[in-house]
Amino acid sequence: MSPLRIALLSYRSKPHCGGQGIYVRHLGRELARLGHDVDVFSGQPYPELDDLSAEPGAGTLRLVTVPSLDLYRDDDPFRTPKLSEWRGAIDALEVATMWTGGFPEPLTFSLRAAAAVSRAEPPYDVIHDNQSLGYGLLALHRRGLPIVATIHHPITIDRELEIAAAPTRLKRLSLRRWYAFARMQARVAQRLPRIVTVSANSATDIVREFGVARDAVTVVPVGVDTEVFRPPAEPRVPGRIVSVASSDSPLKGARVLVEAVAKLATERDVELVMVGRPKEDGPVAKLIDQLSIGDRIRFVSGLSDQALAALLGSAEVAVVPSLYEGFSIPAVEAMACATPVVASRAGALPEVVGDCGVLVKAGDAGALALALADVLDDAALRDRLGRAGRERVCEKYSWAHVAAATAEVYADAIRSARAHG
Repeated sequence: MSPLRIALLSYRSKPHCGGQGIYVRHLGRELARLGHDVDVFSGQPYPELDDLSAEPGAGTLRLVTVPSLDLYRDDDPFRTPKLSEWRGAIDALEVATMWTGGFPEPLTFSLRAAAAVSRAEPPYDVIHDNQSLGYGLLALHRRGLPIVATIHHPITIDRELEIAAAPTRLKRLSLRRWYAFARMQARVAQRLPRIVTVSANSATDIVREFGVARDAVTVVPVGVDTEVFRPPAEPRVPGRIVSVASSDSPLKGARVLVEAVAKLATERDVELVMVGRPKEDGPVAKLIDQLSIGDRIRFVSGLSDQALAALLGSAEVAVVPSLYEGFSIPAVEAMACATPVVASRAGALPEVVGDCGVLVKAGDAGALALALADVLDDAALRDRLGRAGRERVCEKYSWAHVAAATAEVYADAIRSARAHG
Protein backbone atom coordinates (compact mmCIF):
# COMPACT_ATOMS: atom_id res chain seq x y z
CA MET A 1 0.00 0.00 0.00
CA SER A 2 1.29 3.46 -0.93
CA PRO A 3 1.75 5.90 1.97
CA LEU A 4 -1.48 7.70 2.84
CA ARG A 5 -2.16 11.16 4.19
CA ILE A 6 -4.55 10.51 7.08
CA ALA A 7 -6.67 12.86 9.20
CA LEU A 8 -7.46 11.13 12.51
CA LEU A 9 -10.19 13.00 14.40
CA SER A 10 -10.89 12.75 18.14
CA TYR A 11 -13.07 15.26 19.97
CA ARG A 12 -11.25 14.68 23.27
CA SER A 13 -8.19 12.55 23.89
CA LYS A 14 -7.40 12.21 27.58
CA PRO A 15 -3.75 11.15 27.61
CA HIS A 16 -3.52 8.47 30.27
CA CYS A 17 -6.48 6.37 31.37
CA GLY A 18 -9.04 7.61 28.86
CA GLY A 19 -9.75 4.97 26.20
CA GLN A 20 -10.06 7.60 23.45
CA GLY A 21 -6.59 8.97 24.12
CA ILE A 22 -5.05 5.50 24.29
CA TYR A 23 -6.64 4.54 20.97
CA VAL A 24 -5.56 7.72 19.16
CA ARG A 25 -2.02 7.65 20.50
CA HIS A 26 -1.24 4.04 19.67
CA LEU A 27 -3.15 3.78 16.40
CA GLY A 28 -1.55 7.01 15.17
CA ARG A 29 1.93 5.79 16.10
CA GLU A 30 1.58 2.43 14.38
CA LEU A 31 0.04 3.93 11.25
CA ALA A 32 3.03 6.27 11.05
CA ARG A 33 5.38 3.32 11.53
CA LEU A 34 3.76 1.77 8.46
CA GLY A 35 4.94 4.83 6.55
CA HIS A 36 1.72 6.85 6.54
CA ASP A 37 1.52 10.56 7.40
CA VAL A 38 -0.98 11.03 10.24
CA ASP A 39 -2.41 14.33 11.45
CA VAL A 40 -4.35 13.94 14.69
CA PHE A 41 -7.08 16.58 14.98
CA SER A 42 -8.19 16.83 18.62
CA GLY A 43 -10.00 19.08 21.02
CA GLN A 44 -9.04 19.39 24.67
CA PRO A 45 -7.75 17.45 26.51
CA TYR A 46 -5.14 16.88 23.83
CA PRO A 47 -3.46 13.50 23.30
CA GLU A 48 0.15 12.65 23.96
CA LEU A 49 1.75 11.54 20.70
CA ASP A 50 5.03 9.68 20.28
CA ASP A 51 8.05 11.23 18.60
CA LEU A 52 8.94 9.04 15.61
CA SER A 53 11.36 11.44 13.97
CA ALA A 54 14.34 9.16 14.64
CA GLU A 55 12.67 5.97 13.37
CA PRO A 56 13.83 5.00 9.85
CA GLY A 57 10.97 4.56 7.39
CA ALA A 58 8.32 6.09 9.63
CA GLY A 59 5.87 8.62 8.31
CA THR A 60 4.93 11.73 10.23
CA LEU A 61 2.72 11.96 13.31
CA ARG A 62 1.49 15.45 14.09
CA LEU A 63 -1.05 17.01 16.44
CA VAL A 64 -3.41 19.59 14.93
CA THR A 65 -5.22 21.30 17.79
CA VAL A 66 -8.91 22.07 17.34
CA PRO A 67 -9.59 24.21 20.42
CA SER A 68 -13.02 24.19 21.98
CA LEU A 69 -14.03 26.52 24.79
CA ASP A 70 -12.95 23.68 27.11
CA LEU A 71 -16.13 23.89 29.15
CA TYR A 72 -15.50 20.62 31.02
CA ARG A 73 -11.89 20.99 32.09
CA ASP A 74 -11.04 19.02 35.22
CA ASP A 75 -10.25 22.06 37.35
CA ASP A 76 -13.31 24.09 36.28
CA PRO A 77 -16.13 21.94 34.86
CA PHE A 78 -19.23 23.64 33.39
CA ARG A 79 -17.45 26.95 33.38
CA THR A 80 -18.92 30.03 31.70
CA PRO A 81 -16.29 31.46 29.33
CA LYS A 82 -15.66 35.18 29.09
CA LEU A 83 -17.11 36.89 26.02
CA SER A 84 -13.56 37.66 24.94
CA GLU A 85 -13.02 33.91 24.47
CA TRP A 86 -15.86 33.55 21.98
CA ARG A 87 -14.76 33.28 18.34
CA GLY A 88 -17.99 32.79 16.41
CA ALA A 89 -21.23 30.89 15.92
CA ILE A 90 -19.86 27.47 16.84
CA ASP A 91 -18.68 28.79 20.21
CA ALA A 92 -22.14 30.31 20.79
CA LEU A 93 -23.71 26.92 19.99
CA GLU A 94 -21.32 25.22 22.39
CA VAL A 95 -22.16 27.52 25.28
CA ALA A 96 -25.90 27.50 24.58
CA THR A 97 -26.00 23.71 24.52
CA MET A 98 -24.14 23.50 27.84
CA TRP A 99 -26.41 26.13 29.41
CA THR A 100 -29.47 24.07 28.41
CA GLY A 101 -28.07 20.84 29.88
CA GLY A 102 -26.73 19.19 26.73
CA PHE A 103 -23.27 17.94 25.82
CA PRO A 104 -22.08 19.87 22.76
CA GLU A 105 -18.57 18.58 22.08
CA PRO A 106 -19.27 15.80 19.51
CA LEU A 107 -21.21 18.24 17.33
CA THR A 108 -19.11 21.36 17.76
CA PHE A 109 -15.82 19.49 17.37
CA SER A 110 -17.03 17.87 14.16
CA LEU A 111 -17.98 21.27 12.73
CA ARG A 112 -14.61 22.79 13.61
CA ALA A 113 -12.67 19.75 12.44
CA ALA A 114 -14.56 19.56 9.14
CA ALA A 115 -13.64 23.16 8.40
CA ALA A 116 -9.98 22.54 9.27
CA VAL A 117 -9.78 19.35 7.20
CA SER A 118 -11.43 21.07 4.24
CA ARG A 119 -8.74 23.78 4.24
CA ALA A 120 -5.85 21.29 4.19
CA GLU A 121 -3.49 21.28 1.23
CA PRO A 122 -2.82 18.82 -0.19
CA PRO A 123 -6.13 17.13 0.68
CA TYR A 124 -6.20 14.06 2.90
CA ASP A 125 -6.51 10.61 1.34
CA VAL A 126 -8.83 9.46 4.13
CA ILE A 127 -10.56 10.92 7.19
CA HIS A 128 -10.90 8.68 10.24
CA ASP A 129 -13.29 9.84 12.96
CA ASN A 130 -12.93 8.43 16.45
CA GLN A 131 -16.40 8.34 18.04
CA SER A 132 -17.52 11.97 17.53
CA LEU A 133 -20.05 11.11 14.79
CA GLY A 134 -21.02 14.76 14.42
CA TYR A 135 -22.85 16.41 11.53
CA GLY A 136 -19.60 17.95 10.31
CA LEU A 137 -18.63 14.49 8.99
CA LEU A 138 -21.61 14.51 6.66
CA ALA A 139 -20.38 17.73 5.08
CA LEU A 140 -17.09 15.98 4.29
CA HIS A 141 -18.95 12.88 3.09
CA ARG A 142 -21.05 14.93 0.67
CA ARG A 143 -17.83 16.17 -0.90
CA GLY A 144 -16.97 12.58 -1.77
CA LEU A 145 -14.07 12.28 0.68
CA PRO A 146 -13.28 8.76 1.98
CA ILE A 147 -14.46 8.59 5.59
CA VAL A 148 -14.05 5.85 8.19
CA ALA A 149 -15.54 6.10 11.69
CA THR A 150 -14.62 4.13 14.79
CA ILE A 151 -17.48 3.44 17.20
CA HIS A 152 -16.16 1.75 20.33
CA HIS A 153 -19.73 1.11 21.40
CA PRO A 154 -23.03 2.99 20.97
CA ILE A 155 -23.41 5.72 23.59
CA THR A 156 -27.10 4.83 23.94
CA ILE A 157 -26.05 1.96 26.20
CA ASP A 158 -24.32 4.36 28.60
CA ARG A 159 -27.43 6.54 28.52
CA GLU A 160 -29.84 3.75 29.41
CA LEU A 161 -27.67 2.40 32.23
CA GLU A 162 -27.27 5.86 33.76
CA ILE A 163 -30.99 6.61 33.47
CA ALA A 164 -31.84 3.27 35.10
CA ALA A 165 -29.55 4.15 38.04
CA ALA A 166 -30.83 7.74 38.40
CA PRO A 167 -32.54 8.32 41.79
CA THR A 168 -35.11 10.92 40.70
CA ARG A 169 -37.31 11.83 37.76
CA LEU A 170 -35.52 15.17 37.47
CA LYS A 171 -32.17 13.40 37.20
CA ARG A 172 -33.55 11.09 34.52
CA LEU A 173 -34.79 14.06 32.50
CA SER A 174 -31.41 15.73 32.92
CA LEU A 175 -29.61 12.64 31.61
CA ARG A 176 -31.90 12.43 28.60
CA ARG A 177 -31.01 16.01 27.73
CA TRP A 178 -27.28 15.40 28.30
CA TYR A 179 -27.30 12.40 25.97
CA ALA A 180 -29.36 14.12 23.26
CA PHE A 181 -26.31 13.98 20.98
CA ALA A 182 -26.87 10.20 20.69
CA ARG A 183 -29.63 10.85 18.14
CA MET A 184 -27.15 12.76 16.00
CA GLN A 185 -24.59 9.98 16.28
CA ALA A 186 -27.11 7.39 15.08
CA ARG A 187 -28.13 9.54 12.09
CA VAL A 188 -24.52 10.14 11.09
CA ALA A 189 -23.48 6.50 11.57
CA GLN A 190 -26.29 5.35 9.27
CA ARG A 191 -24.98 7.56 6.47
CA LEU A 192 -21.30 6.65 6.69
CA PRO A 193 -20.13 3.79 4.43
CA ARG A 194 -17.36 2.41 6.67
CA ILE A 195 -17.59 1.76 10.41
CA VAL A 196 -14.83 0.18 12.50
CA THR A 197 -15.59 -1.27 15.92
CA VAL A 198 -13.56 -3.15 18.48
CA SER A 199 -15.53 -6.36 19.11
CA ALA A 200 -18.21 -8.57 17.62
CA ASN A 201 -20.39 -7.67 20.62
CA SER A 202 -20.07 -3.97 19.81
CA ALA A 203 -20.87 -4.65 16.15
CA THR A 204 -24.13 -6.30 17.18
CA ASP A 205 -24.96 -3.41 19.51
CA ILE A 206 -24.19 -0.77 16.85
CA VAL A 207 -26.49 -2.48 14.35
CA ARG A 208 -29.28 -2.69 16.93
CA GLU A 209 -28.88 0.71 18.59
CA PHE A 210 -27.83 2.91 15.65
CA GLY A 211 -29.54 1.13 12.76
CA VAL A 212 -26.28 0.61 10.85
CA ALA A 213 -26.12 -2.10 8.19
CA ARG A 214 -24.03 -5.04 9.44
CA ASP A 215 -21.99 -5.25 6.24
CA ALA A 216 -20.81 -1.66 6.84
CA VAL A 217 -19.13 -2.67 10.12
CA THR A 218 -15.62 -4.14 10.35
CA VAL A 219 -14.31 -5.53 13.65
CA VAL A 220 -10.71 -4.56 14.50
CA PRO A 221 -9.87 -5.33 18.15
CA VAL A 222 -7.87 -2.80 20.15
CA GLY A 223 -4.23 -3.54 20.94
CA VAL A 224 -1.70 -3.23 23.74
CA ASP A 225 2.03 -2.55 23.83
CA THR A 226 3.34 -5.92 25.01
CA GLU A 227 6.85 -4.53 25.53
CA VAL A 228 5.58 -2.04 28.11
CA PHE A 229 2.81 -4.21 29.55
CA ARG A 230 4.67 -7.38 30.42
CA PRO A 231 5.02 -9.76 33.39
CA PRO A 232 6.76 -8.12 36.35
CA ALA A 233 10.30 -8.82 37.46
CA GLU A 234 9.42 -8.06 41.10
CA PRO A 235 7.19 -10.15 43.39
CA ARG A 236 3.53 -9.19 43.49
CA VAL A 237 2.06 -7.48 46.54
CA PRO A 238 0.00 -9.97 48.58
CA GLY A 239 -3.69 -9.07 48.67
CA ARG A 240 -3.40 -6.23 46.16
CA ILE A 241 -6.33 -5.73 43.77
CA VAL A 242 -6.10 -3.19 40.95
CA SER A 243 -8.94 -1.74 38.89
CA VAL A 244 -9.23 0.97 36.27
CA ALA A 245 -12.81 1.59 37.34
CA SER A 246 -12.95 4.68 39.53
CA SER A 247 -15.41 6.59 37.35
CA ASP A 248 -18.63 7.59 39.09
CA SER A 249 -20.59 6.43 36.05
CA PRO A 250 -22.74 3.37 36.86
CA LEU A 251 -21.45 1.84 33.64
CA LYS A 252 -18.03 1.19 35.18
CA GLY A 253 -19.32 -0.74 38.19
CA ALA A 254 -17.06 0.97 40.74
CA ARG A 255 -19.76 0.92 43.42
CA VAL A 256 -20.15 -2.84 42.99
CA LEU A 257 -16.39 -3.28 43.35
CA VAL A 258 -16.27 -1.17 46.51
CA GLU A 259 -19.05 -3.28 48.03
CA ALA A 260 -17.19 -6.47 47.09
CA VAL A 261 -13.96 -5.23 48.67
CA ALA A 262 -15.87 -4.29 51.82
CA LYS A 263 -17.03 -7.91 52.07
CA LEU A 264 -13.49 -9.21 51.52
CA ALA A 265 -12.05 -6.80 54.10
CA THR A 266 -14.07 -8.44 56.89
CA GLU A 267 -12.07 -11.65 56.56
CA ARG A 268 -8.72 -10.89 54.93
CA ASP A 269 -6.06 -8.26 54.41
CA VAL A 270 -6.71 -6.70 51.00
CA GLU A 271 -5.78 -3.44 49.30
CA LEU A 272 -7.70 -2.01 46.35
CA VAL A 273 -5.86 0.44 44.11
CA MET A 274 -8.24 2.26 41.75
CA VAL A 275 -6.78 4.06 38.75
CA GLY A 276 -8.57 7.35 38.21
CA ARG A 277 -10.07 10.15 40.23
CA PRO A 278 -13.71 10.08 41.36
CA LYS A 279 -15.56 13.18 42.48
CA GLU A 280 -14.91 14.08 46.11
CA ASP A 281 -18.64 14.19 46.84
CA GLY A 282 -19.62 11.58 44.25
CA PRO A 283 -21.35 8.24 44.83
CA VAL A 284 -18.14 6.20 44.95
CA ALA A 285 -16.51 8.44 47.59
CA LYS A 286 -19.71 8.49 49.63
CA LEU A 287 -20.00 4.71 49.56
CA ILE A 288 -16.40 4.29 50.72
CA ASP A 289 -17.18 6.56 53.69
CA GLN A 290 -20.42 4.73 54.47
CA LEU A 291 -18.66 1.38 54.49
CA SER A 292 -15.68 2.74 56.47
CA ILE A 293 -13.10 1.14 54.19
CA GLY A 294 -11.10 4.21 53.24
CA ASP A 295 -8.02 2.57 54.75
CA ARG A 296 -8.30 -0.32 52.25
CA ILE A 297 -8.73 1.76 49.08
CA ARG A 298 -6.50 4.32 47.43
CA PHE A 299 -6.72 6.20 44.16
CA VAL A 300 -3.96 7.03 41.69
CA SER A 301 -4.21 9.06 38.50
CA GLY A 302 -2.13 10.55 35.72
CA LEU A 303 0.02 7.43 35.37
CA SER A 304 2.35 6.94 32.43
CA ASP A 305 2.08 3.65 30.53
CA GLN A 306 5.17 2.40 32.34
CA ALA A 307 3.78 3.31 35.76
CA LEU A 308 0.41 1.73 34.96
CA ALA A 309 2.14 -1.44 33.78
CA ALA A 310 4.16 -1.56 36.99
CA LEU A 311 1.00 -1.14 39.06
CA LEU A 312 -0.89 -3.86 37.17
CA GLY A 313 2.13 -6.13 37.48
CA SER A 314 2.26 -5.59 41.24
CA ALA A 315 -1.28 -6.89 41.77
CA GLU A 316 -2.37 -10.42 42.53
CA VAL A 317 -5.61 -9.80 40.64
CA ALA A 318 -7.08 -7.12 38.35
CA VAL A 319 -10.81 -6.41 38.24
CA VAL A 320 -13.07 -5.09 35.50
CA PRO A 321 -16.49 -4.77 37.21
CA SER A 322 -18.21 -2.85 34.40
CA LEU A 323 -21.89 -3.30 33.62
CA TYR A 324 -20.96 -2.95 29.95
CA GLU A 325 -17.80 -2.67 27.85
CA GLY A 326 -17.50 -2.42 24.09
CA PHE A 327 -13.97 -3.81 24.48
CA SER A 328 -11.78 -3.27 27.58
CA ILE A 329 -8.28 -1.92 27.28
CA PRO A 330 -7.72 -2.33 31.07
CA ALA A 331 -8.50 -6.04 30.84
CA VAL A 332 -6.06 -6.55 27.98
CA GLU A 333 -3.34 -4.49 29.69
CA ALA A 334 -3.70 -6.58 32.85
CA MET A 335 -3.59 -9.83 30.85
CA ALA A 336 -0.43 -8.61 29.10
CA CYS A 337 1.13 -8.24 32.56
CA ALA A 338 0.15 -11.87 33.32
CA THR A 339 -2.14 -10.54 36.05
CA PRO A 340 -5.24 -12.71 36.60
CA VAL A 341 -8.46 -10.95 35.63
CA VAL A 342 -11.87 -11.11 37.28
CA ALA A 343 -14.46 -9.42 35.09
CA SER A 344 -18.18 -8.99 34.65
CA ARG A 345 -20.00 -11.24 32.23
CA ALA A 346 -21.19 -8.17 30.31
CA GLY A 347 -20.79 -6.58 26.90
CA ALA A 348 -17.61 -7.65 25.12
CA LEU A 349 -15.77 -8.73 28.29
CA PRO A 350 -16.35 -12.49 27.77
CA GLU A 351 -15.15 -12.08 24.17
CA VAL A 352 -12.03 -10.19 25.23
CA VAL A 353 -11.06 -12.28 28.26
CA GLY A 354 -12.03 -15.68 26.83
CA ASP A 355 -11.14 -18.54 29.16
CA CYS A 356 -8.17 -16.62 30.57
CA GLY A 357 -10.06 -15.03 33.46
CA VAL A 358 -12.93 -15.49 35.89
CA LEU A 359 -16.29 -14.06 34.80
CA VAL A 360 -19.08 -13.15 37.22
CA LYS A 361 -22.59 -11.77 36.94
CA ALA A 362 -22.50 -8.02 36.31
CA GLY A 363 -23.65 -5.88 39.22
CA ASP A 364 -23.45 -8.71 41.79
CA ALA A 365 -21.10 -7.62 44.60
CA GLY A 366 -21.41 -10.96 46.40
CA ALA A 367 -20.42 -12.98 43.33
CA LEU A 368 -17.54 -10.59 42.68
CA ALA A 369 -16.28 -10.94 46.25
CA LEU A 370 -16.38 -14.75 46.05
CA ALA A 371 -14.50 -14.78 42.74
CA LEU A 372 -11.83 -12.44 44.08
CA ALA A 373 -11.44 -14.59 47.19
CA ASP A 374 -11.04 -17.74 45.07
CA VAL A 375 -8.31 -16.15 42.97
CA LEU A 376 -6.50 -14.62 45.94
CA ASP A 377 -6.52 -17.97 47.75
CA ASP A 378 -5.22 -20.10 44.86
CA ALA A 379 -1.67 -19.41 43.69
CA ALA A 380 -1.85 -22.15 41.05
CA LEU A 381 -5.01 -20.61 39.59
CA ARG A 382 -3.38 -17.17 39.51
CA ASP A 383 -0.37 -18.56 37.70
CA ARG A 384 -2.47 -20.46 35.14
CA LEU A 385 -4.74 -17.50 34.38
CA GLY A 386 -1.80 -15.12 34.20
CA ARG A 387 0.15 -17.22 31.70
CA ALA A 388 -2.94 -17.89 29.58
CA GLY A 389 -3.84 -14.20 29.54
CA ARG A 390 -0.36 -13.16 28.41
CA GLU A 391 -0.41 -15.75 25.61
CA ARG A 392 -3.85 -14.59 24.46
CA VAL A 393 -2.76 -10.95 24.26
CA CYS A 394 0.42 -11.73 22.33
CA GLU A 395 -1.58 -13.78 19.83
CA LYS A 396 -4.61 -11.50 19.37
CA TYR A 397 -4.06 -7.93 20.54
CA SER A 398 -1.19 -5.85 19.15
CA TRP A 399 -1.29 -2.23 17.96
CA ALA A 400 0.72 -3.16 14.87
CA HIS A 401 -2.06 -5.56 13.88
CA VAL A 402 -4.70 -2.90 14.64
CA ALA A 403 -2.94 -0.38 12.38
CA ALA A 404 -2.48 -2.83 9.51
CA ALA A 405 -6.12 -3.94 9.65
CA THR A 406 -7.32 -0.33 9.91
CA ALA A 407 -5.21 0.64 6.89
CA GLU A 408 -6.98 -2.09 4.91
CA VAL A 409 -10.30 -0.47 5.81
CA TYR A 410 -8.88 2.85 4.59
CA ALA A 411 -7.90 1.27 1.28
CA ASP A 412 -11.40 -0.11 0.84
CA ALA A 413 -12.96 3.27 1.65
CA ILE A 414 -10.67 5.01 -0.86
CA ARG A 415 -11.50 2.49 -3.61
CA SER A 416 -15.21 2.90 -2.92
CA ALA A 417 -15.03 6.71 -2.97
CA ARG A 418 -13.18 6.65 -6.29
CA ALA A 419 -15.68 4.22 -7.78
CA HIS A 420 -18.57 6.51 -6.82
CA GLY A 421 -16.74 9.72 -7.71
